[in-house]
Amino acid sequence: MAGILAWFWNERFWLPHNVTWADLQSTEEAAFPQAEDLYLAFPLAFCIFMIRLLFERFIAKPCALGLKVQANGPQKAQPNAILEKVFTAITKHPDEKRLEGLSKQLDWDVRSIQRWFRQRRNQEKPSTLTKFCESMWRFTFYLYIFTYGVRFLKKTPWLWNTRQCWNGYPYQPLMPDLHYYYIVELSFYWSLMFSQFIDIKRKDFGIMFTHHIVTVTLITFSYVTNLTRVGTLTLCLHDAADVVLEAAKMANYCKCQKLSDLLFLTFAIVFIVSRLGIYPLWILNTTLFELYEALGNFPALWVFNVLLVILQVLHCFWSYLIIKAAYKAISKGKAGKWNPLHVAKDDRSDIESSSDEEETAPRSKTPHSAITTNGTGGANGTNGYLTGGTCSEEH
Repeated sequence: MAGILAWFWNERFWLPHNVTWADLQSTEEAAFPQAEDLYLAFPLAFCIFMIRLLFERFIAKPCALGLKVQANGPQKAQPNAILEKVFTAITKHPDEKRLEGLSKQLDWDVRSIQRWFRQRRNQEKPSTLTKFCESMWRFTFYLYIFTYGVRFLKKTPWLWNTRQCWNGYPYQPLMPDLHYYYIVELSFYWSLMFSQFIDIKRKDFGIMFTHHIVTVTLITFSYVTNLTRVGTLTLCLHDAADVVLEAAKMANYCKCQKLSDLLFLTFAIVFIVSRLGIYPLWILNTTLFELYEALGNFPALWVFNVLLVILQVLHCFWSYLIIKAAYKAISKGKAGKWNPLHVAKDDRSDIESSSDEEETAPRSKTPHSAITTNGTGGANGTNGYLTGGTCSEEH
């Protein structure tokens, strides 16, 4: 085990030439980042998650109800033992052959069965109230940490001159404010990584999970190698757009359409300018070129830059989605109602609907069954299970 650890923490990989881990041990005169400091992020991540639960329950939910945010989720499918067994034990998306078999077994038409499965899938989706509470928590945290980052960075020389990120590297003492900033950000992203499995499921789950992994790895990597100065710039730059995005979502859930449109437009501008403009010209420029000029080359530097480039690839993908959505809305003459991430109708939450939702009662394939199922004494009792009001599912 000792041999594996010695290999992993090889100084020739992690540090510039002629620098050892002993040189970066904290002393009474100066403190430096230590790998064991990062263990603090795990209990703090749990604390942040518990704070989130309390915040959503006692602050966000009352605010949502006060703003008359819809508390009801999508319409529930009426109970049906046969279809429920297929849904839970076999498939949530039956193919045409299985639909035909269920149609014969229940004496329903295929469209009624498809509608039942659609409603049953949507039944597991969260309500607007739940989504509002999640967005309000994220908005509050991003606003706090972004404000803290700006207040901290405006007092530092490397905000105004990125070459100062490498002045005296790696012998740059760890300031208490910087240590706090790093540990809180790392803890928050750890909490997001684990809570993502119980949060609202969205279509970009895999991409967001990749983003969280890259972010946690970057924060950890930059802290261990004392690349914290450029790390603080990267963190603050990314938090700026997230604040506006969560605010836009909340406005949308409150049905403040004009405010939501304005905030989404602001978000799109901030996101594209910060992620496709400032990030490569400011962050990547200093890590790819200024750092190389100041310190030369060592393996950890290339790993760090690869992670930063992966982050930029994700930026390009999300920017493409934003621009595509905006172009599509403008080309259809709906410039005032476009939504860069489909949040207005929460397409990322995967709520389904179709044009046949007004027909909520299953239609039998025979005239006789169609008559008997309208009452309570029908021969096939399962045919009345989908009777209900008009579906109000979101697309």
